[in-house]
Amino acid sequence: MAFSTLGVPWLPGPTLTAVQMIVLLAGLQLVIFAVSALLNTLRNISQQLLQNSVSMRIQLMVMEKAASLDLQFYEDPASYDLLRRAQNDSVNRPVLMIATAFGLLQTLLTLVTMIALLFGVSWILAVVVILSPIPAFIADTRYGWRGYNIARWGSRLLRRMTYMVNLVTTDAFAKEVKLFGLGQYFIERYSLIARAFYDSQRSQVVRRYMTGFALGNLSTIVTSATYLYIALQAIAGRLSLGSLTAYTQAAIQVQNSIQSVLGGFSGMYEHNLYLNNLVELMAKEPSMPVSGTPKPVPQPLRGEITFEHVTFAYPGAESPALTDLSFTVAAGETLAVVGRNGAGKTTLFKLICRLYDPIEGRILIDGIDIREFEPVEIRRQIGAMFQDYVDYQATAAENIGLGNVPAITDRDAIVSASQQAGSDELIAKLPAGYDTALGKWFDAGVNLSGGEWQKVALARAFMREDARILLLDEPTSALDAQAEYDLFERLRSLTRGRTAVYISHRFSTVRRADR
Repeated sequence: MAFSTLGVPWLPGPTLTAVQMIVLLAGLQLVIFAVSALLNTLRNISQQLLQNSVSMRIQLMVMEKAASLDLQFYEDPASYDLLRRAQNDSVNRPVLMIATAFGLLQTLLTLVTMIALLFGVSWILAVVVILSPIPAFIADTRYGWRGYNIARWGSRLLRRMTYMVNLVTTDAFAKEVKLFGLGQYFIERYSLIARAFYDSQRSQVVRRYMTGFALGNLSTIVTSATYLYIALQAIAGRLSLGSLTAYTQAAIQVQNSIQSVLGGFSGMYEHNLYLNNLVELMAKEPSMPVSGTPKPVPQPLRGEITFEHVTFAYPGAESPALTDLSFTVAAGETLAVVGRNGAGKTTLFKLICRLYDPIEGRILIDGIDIREFEPVEIRRQIGAMFQDYVDYQATAAENIGLGNVPAITDRDAIVSASQQAGSDELIAKLPAGYDTALGKWFDAGVNLSGGEWQKVALARAFMREDARILLLDEPTSALDAQAEYDLFERLRSLTRGRTAVYISHRFSTVRRADR
């Protein structure tokens, strides 16, 4: 048997045998399948790469925003909840919304064609088929909103769960956890919190899917009624067998497409709810006012510090940390601050660094209200070490260089700061010197003692060679007597020409100050 060219001029030869036609069609099918598989593969690759890229970008956005906000932002537990939600709940949502939108477009094109076909049988039937999935859509949207609210409420529970895990699995807490036998206690606390979180999720999940099951049966009933109606039309001779098949398939396609479209809209609505966490975080602005026309920091800065009737209270505190405080530290003077715990000594440093603004009064540096300076610029003139300094899981060089990021690769500056703090001998004994990793979180590093970490933190404060103000909060609390003596012998020359303020409970430290 031979086939003509069927009026298609591009078919090879004047006629095709049956075998040739089968081979041609099989070849075309193979090409179509191969192209389809290739397109699906490219789509999956693009979607995965896009997901990774968007996830990293969102994490960067969260980090950049968090770095720009004031210290006051971190005093509120709700801020940590918002940060966690923005980091964890918003990462996948943008790509999911894009994928859902493309799926909706594809489904809508199919839906329009099938609806037109179904209207050919009965417009009432078409309307019923179209409307039947709507109750399930409404329920799904409502439960999506409830699920979001439960997730929002549960973010604090999740933070507590993460904290309990860190207490048991992190070396920073391991000594006390082992000594006091706290492991099982924290595990039980975790279990209680996890159970409360699970219970809140369980009822929501059960109600959501049981409601979906019930309303899904409504769609099944409508589908069965549609089949029955079309079959009766065929029995009555109003539809041919071919039309029966076509209309039945159209009814299935319409209902499935409607469910897919409404499910897509419900999903996009839910994704948008979770994206609001990121939007809410991005809308946060620093609460500390910055002068519209900031004054330049005097060059060179003399370093005189004046408090004029300063009163300050931490956000949410019932009583002020400082009340009507006035004093002056002359340029180049060394001042020791002594007082009982909770008297507000560390608060002085936070105010001088302009991490907070006083409620009343003024703080002047070289006679200028520090609120008139750009905060970043005045902080560059301050070298500081707080009592709760950070042990960075990084190399010794990085730990010191973080005190002055522009010079973090300047090995000479790092070594000089280390020598000033007395940590150079310690670092010289490390396996790779300044390139030795400190801490064991990421690399096979070295754990330091409390006093050794304090020397590294002190070196970080000395990285700002041009800083005219030096603030040291309990700089020798973890040092032995000899190390303390050596440090202050060096500080006599290192603080010459600088304004230095120490916080200390040790008389040996206080007596070395000018007052």
